[in-house]
Amino acid sequence: MDLGINGRAALVTGASKGIGLASAMALAREGCGVHLVSSNAEAIERAKRAVEAAFPVPLRATALDLADSRSREQLLASAGPIDILVNNAGAIPGGGLDAVDEAAWRAAWELKLFGYMDFARLALPAMMARGSGVIVNVIGAAGVAPRYDYILGSTANAALVAFTQAVGAQATTRGVRMVGINPGPCATERLETLYRRRAQTAFGDASRWRELLDALPFGRPSEPEEMADLVAFLASERASYLSGVVIDADGGAKYR
Repeated sequence: MDLGINGRAALVTGASKGIGLASAMALAREGCGVHLVSSNAEAIERAKRAVEAAFPVPLRATALDLADSRSREQLLASAGPIDILVNNAGAIPGGGLDAVDEAAWRAAWELKLFGYMDFARLALPAMMARGSGVIVNVIGAAGVAPRYDYILGSTANAALVAFTQAVGAQATTRGVRMVGINPGPCATERLETLYRRRAQTAFGDASRWRELLDALPFGRPSEPEEMADLVAFLASERASYLSGVVIDADGGAKYR
């Protein structure tokens, strides 16, 4: 299937690994030029080389502190026209209210919640002025199926779901779309971090974290590439009538 986005310019945050890198790969495969962004300079250059080796498309890589509002403004000011923005940066730590202090709470929300909102706020005016553009927010299933032991992520993701729905409904008046996806557990480094914490609580032994994966839909977490294919589709002309929607990509876990 031709997604109809060949030659478009995409910017992907959190693109050094996981769903972000897989999304950069998926968009490059469709012929998009991709600007990869992450806080880790070495990792983002390594990611750029990986995409470069696979697809002959224009690529840029930028390392900056995505939790800093001034850095976000500088990035969007220098990035050039953006057809597709993929908001993906933000590894929110696990834990309940008794395990997360105020500093961790604010730092996590500054990166993900305010980061997504800021990038959208900064990118939308130019998109609306030319009457085209797509913003894809990679949010998380905890936004619709909240967990106490992931209280920061649950509340931030719920806010981003509402943000995506509200802005996505309004953006269509100027030819722009905003959509989102809610991945469930996905096979990334972060999955192990979260599940080790849960295994410590459940078994008193963090090393038994893999046992918890058996209860997931299909008996496994999703793969980053599965989420990235959905990102690419939602960013494409094949999804041209979708805006203000957030797709739950959790294998049906929230209904179990």
